[in-house]
Amino acid sequence: MTIADLRRQNLILFEAISGSRAYGTNLPHSDTDLKGVFILPEDQFFGLDYVPQVANETNDEVFYELRRFVELLLKNNPTVLELLGTPADCVIYRHPLFEQFQAADFLSKLCRQSFAEYAVAQIRKAKGLNKKINHPEPPARKSVLDFCYVTVGAGAQPVGTWLARHDYQAPQCGLANVPHLTDLYALFIDPTPARSHGYRGLVRDAETSQDILLSAVPKGEEPVAYLSFNRNGYSVYCRAFREYWEWVEKRNAERYQNTVQHGKNYDAKNMLHVFRLLQMAEEIAETCQLNVHRPNREFLLRIRRGEFEYEELVAEAEQLVTRVEAAFATSALPDAPDRVAAELLLKQVRQAFYEIAE
Repeated sequence: MTIADLRRQNLILFEAISGSRAYGTNLPHSDTDLKGVFILPEDQFFGLDYVPQVANETNDEVFYELRRFVELLLKNNPTVLELLGTPADCVIYRHPLFEQFQAADFLSKLCRQSFAEYAVAQIRKAKGLNKKINHPEPPARKSVLDFCYVTVGAGAQPVGTWLARHDYQAPQCGLANVPHLTDLYALFIDPTPARSHGYRGLVRDAETSQDILLSAVPKGEEPVAYLSFNRNGYSVYCRAFREYWEWVEKRNAERYQNTVQHGKNYDAKNMLHVFRLLQMAEEIAETCQLNVHRPNREFLLRIRRGEFEYEELVAEAEQLVTRVEAAFATSALPDAPDRVAAELLLKQVRQAFYEIAE
């Protein structure tokens, strides 16, 4: 099923322009996002192939089936709640039956989690982006040996440094487990010209190995030192390296260039939404109303233009989080929407729609 099918079969209950144009933060080049609600044809609804949502290829046009729409309303999902607060000039179509859905009937203290905690997640994302921009990973991946250290007296040296200082070669080395000690290995050196001890070296391949390599050590051999493999450090590094280059591959080129150009090293559009969500959450807690169109457009656009320092924005956002928590603690909102009333409304609207369609 496609959005064209929804239009052709007159299945749409509600359709509106969403995103920046609804918030009032759009710029001349901003995309036009569409969101809406539809009802499946009766035979498909009662069949096996329930379709919860339909979207276009770029996912900037999304329509929710009525049941899915109500499920998300009961969770106080910001995206669907905002549909009920769409400014009049952004509403493209509203079926008379859809008038029965009012934001006031669904707003609850769950908005603290759905709005504010999502914003907190975006702050973490902004911090992660800041780290990626300021501390990029070099293209060459570090090896296991970069996380190996050899004991020297009461200290330790990187294994590469230790080998060079003693004029040893890695293939001369053999490693053996030290009982009861995790990731600590006895290090043996084969001094024979033919390397008759048969030691296997430190790793199978310095470029691709994920672990150190153990050797069979002849009886009576004494270790010359002990080698420690920082396995946890290597694991953390590998994850950060992978995430960084996945981010490079998938990042939105336009938004990244905007971030680089304004020179503040944060995703300005992302931070705009952090403040929008937190301010909306505070308003919901204090007024029990949902205001989608933002009254502080210029402030939000200043964030988007990168006019604030990153640390300044993060500190202010964290203060706003504290205010939001306090506002919900004393809010008159119910703990959660009335599930029974929502289910009754869902049934009534669906039945009425099918009766009209007959």
